[in-house]
Amino acid sequence: MFSHHDIWTAIDRLAQVYSTSASGLAKQAGLDPTTFNKSKRITASGKRRWPSTESLSKVLVVIGMDFETFAAFAARKPPQGPSIPVIGLAQAGSDGFFDDAGFPIGAGWDEVRVPDVSDENLYALEIAGDSMWPVFRQGDRVLVAPNQSIRRGDRVVVKTKGGEVMAKELFKMTETTIDLVSLNPNYENRTLNRAEIHWIARIVWVSQ
Repeated sequence: MFSHHDIWTAIDRLAQVYSTSASGLAKQAGLDPTTFNKSKRITASGKRRWPSTESLSKVLVVIGMDFETFAAFAARKPPQGPSIPVIGLAQAGSDGFFDDAGFPIGAGWDEVRVPDVSDENLYALEIAGDSMWPVFRQGDRVLVAPNQSIRRGDRVVVKTKGGEVMAKELFKMTETTIDLVSLNPNYENRTLNRAEIHWIARIVWVSQ
């Protein structure tokens, strides 16, 4: 049996794992940023308020965590997720860091721990520069899933055969071309020939 304090503490701890705040966690899940604020945890009359099941469920879906693992957070058990390699965006454009399928090669990377991630091939890229602002900022770490299918509206990382690496939003994909929308309006949208693309992978989470 969990107390009101246990559940809210687990939400705060989850935010810390992803290097964000409770407000940032809510925002990532498409919720009002104030959903998990401390002011929302007690009513004006002083009665304790629980987070809604819907709000909590949306957060867990976004980060790929089930309720059982969240319960472990609430019980103050350590997360059992894997360590994920972190690669600088500039490194990603160099030869020798990835195989032909877009998976990182070698060892010695920095690592970030993520709880209950089912895809063992996930890795993180650290954003440099402002080409992805305001969605992704310098120093943000985005989790990339090379094995996941991609569809319109997904944010993706693309590496061309010329060594260019970019994070954009997928607008359209045909048999011959891929149309990409820039996240920063100061940068142009791109249409790439599929023959130009070394690999493309879906962004599944960003730690801000």
